[in-house]
Amino acid sequence: MAKKKAAGGLDGSRIRVKAGVNSPEFPEIPLAGWTGTVVETSGKAPEQKVIIEWDAATLAAMPREYISKCESEQLYYVMASLDGHDVEVLA
Repeated sequence: MAKKKAAGGLDGSRIRVKAGVNSPEFPEIPLAGWTGTVVETSGKAPEQKVIIEWDAATLAAMPREYISKCESEQLYYVMASLDGHDVEVLA
């Protein structure tokens, strides 16, 4: 049986990162405007966390500095975990 989506869940939603949001791991790198798809959520609002897989447009425009920092810390740069209130659902 398929897992039931929680009420208000963002799983599968296309999102954009809101203005003023920076990388949790690298606060000097802004993520505002980056887009992708929510692949997993945990917790409930207002403390909900979302795991985002960045889309092709974001990956193509991603700063090399961010990729290098992620690789040096052994982090997977094609995905990120953010607070649910840091993203907006795209229509």
